[in-house]
Amino acid sequence: MIRVMIADDEEVIRRGLEKITSRMDLEVEVIGSYGNGLEAWNHLRDLSQNDIDLLITDIKMPRMDGFKLIEEVRGHLKQLPIAVLSGFSEFEYARRAMRHGVLDYLLKPIEKAQLYDLLKSVEENKKLQLAEVEPESEVQLAPEGGEHYVVEQTKSILEKEYGHNFELERLAETVGMNASYISRLFKYKTGQTITDYLIGIRIAKAKELLIGQPDLKNYEIAERVGYSDPVYFNKLFKKMCGMTPKDYKSRCR
Repeated sequence: MIRVMIADDEEVIRRGLEKITSRMDLEVEVIGSYGNGLEAWNHLRDLSQNDIDLLITDIKMPRMDGFKLIEEVRGHLKQLPIAVLSGFSEFEYARRAMRHGVLDYLLKPIEKAQLYDLLKSVEENKKLQLAEVEPESEVQLAPEGGEHYVVEQTKSILEKEYGHNFELERLAETVGMNASYISRLFKYKTGQTITDYLIGIRIAKAKELLIGQPDLKNYEIAERVGYSDPVYFNKLFKKMCGMTPKDYKSRCR
């Protein structure tokens, strides 16, 4: 069961969200629907992490706006997933909220597919948290078929930018989601950490360069695949391939 609280001063938006979620093939319970941030906070401050799974909030609201609500929530439930509602004219507000650890934003008018993806992400994150608390459930949470769109986007970014210095926070900002959540989701869906996946890409590209451009120096290949230290690159290549780059080049000629 995904327990959701909604805060938006437009009743039609709140009712629309409740109606859409009730028709999805997900177990969703709206535990509160409020017309301003203060009313939402008065309820939320008495809840524990086990009582709520997602807060969906507008930014511009009377009595307490969305930013103040997010600030209060972060002081009470630091890990609670939060999604921001936004119109096109408020996109900069949404971007500012994303920088404050917000999981996602929903563009008005709400699209069912986007809301479904958000709720599915929250559901998967909840499973991951349960797996950390209950290790015996690990078998049940083996990587599933079909990739999450965030995993696909992460892979695409890594495959294009493997030659650059890797920063998880920058990747998370590009994808638009929390860094720790992306890391856990990626491992859950692929069975690999993001770092291990990136290393795999870099070593594969290094092999291509060793064979396709044999005149390149070892340090040049290292730099092209994202390693400024050729000694470290040598050690990593040998660890992954069982031989040095030089031996690999000689064997494949």
